Amino acid sequence: MNVNWEALPFKREDLERYLSTILSGEVDLIALRELQGDEASDKIKGFGYGVPLLIECVCDSQRELLVLHTVSRNGFGHERRSDRACNMLLDHATFNHLPRHVSSVDVGAFTAEGGMMSLGEAGEFFHLTHYGEGKLYAADLHRISETDELAAGDAERARALADYLVDIHAVKTSDAVLYRRRVRDLVGHGEGIMGMLDNYPSDFAVAPPERLEAIEKRCVAWRWRIKDAVHRLSQVHGDFHPWNVLFQEGTDFVLLDRSRGAWGEPADDLSAMSINFVFFSLRRHGTLSGPFLRLHSHFWERYLDHTEDDELLTVIQPFYAWRALVLASPVWYPHLRRPVREALFRLTENILDVKRFDPEDINRYLA
Repeated sequence: MNVNWEALPFKREDLERYLSTILSGEVDLIALRELQGDEASDKIKGFGYGVPLLIECVCDSQRELLVLHTVSRNGFGHERRSDRACNMLLDHATFNHLPRHVSSVDVGAFTAEGGMMSLGEAGEFFHLTHYGEGKLYAADLHRISETDELAAGDAERARALADYLVDIHAVKTSDAVLYRRRVRDLVGHGEGIMGMLDNYPSDFAVAPPERLEAIEKRCVAWRWRIKDAVHRLSQVHGDFHPWNVLFQEGTDFVLLDRSRGAWGEPADDLSAMSINFVFFSLRRHGTLSGPFLRLHSHFWERYLDHTEDDELLTVIQPFYAWRALVLASPVWYPHLRRPVREALFRLTENILDVKRFDPEDINRYLA
């Protein structure tokens, strides 16, 4: 089937220019058509990740047959542009190292202007950002832990963090596959629950493998409970914890390291921040009490009063469990006392047991 050039993200001259660079010679395009496969196999498979294009061209009198592959957006781990780029980079890195595999010529990208650029010689990628001015919010929590009291402005900062989440979570979008992807990544991604559990030592006394396995199974069950709450998809930060918040004067702050995409479940951000009030209090008191209890209350009351999002309390459980598993990890936090780790595991298991999370019941979940 010949292609409709109007539907492609590049023009004929862009393709010829790109191929001339890659093949190191002047290229004349003879034909470009879709590779649909045979009818029988299409009926069996029923789904594909993209329609490849067969390129027939001549370069310096030599006939070349090439295939241009793309990946379409879908709910099979290709929801984000970065997911699809990851697939292409991995293909280019591996095709030529397997006997009898068709060879990879290059990997590239379409430009905003409709051109094509080569990335075939790229090594590790890098990310360049501006410098964020300010002091980590974690420093505030360390100071409160040492003094065991709140200073002027501490309560206002906790409320400011909640206000920020109220504002960003108010931005909604409708995209069921993105919500399900976020919940799936929570459980199955290397940065999520399974990746965290895989990196616990097999001889970890607080949580031997059978305890970790039981937690994982309960988190999988939670995934099936909440994955269809797709109406909750909201703008999120994705890693909203005290080491990613830089406070400046008063309640002004900037953020670092947004993670795992722009859209997700608000409970992710709420659990990431609020569990740190519990964590710092556990290290000092063994319970949620004193100044950290007050910060915890300020944060939760402000958010729930302004959003009236009662449903959040029925979906937060696996997100909270994930954050507790990070804090309890001997890899991420190697210097914790054993009673703190034990309390975090009790918190994890008890929260996974409740159908409705109550922020005021933290000490019962720790018991």
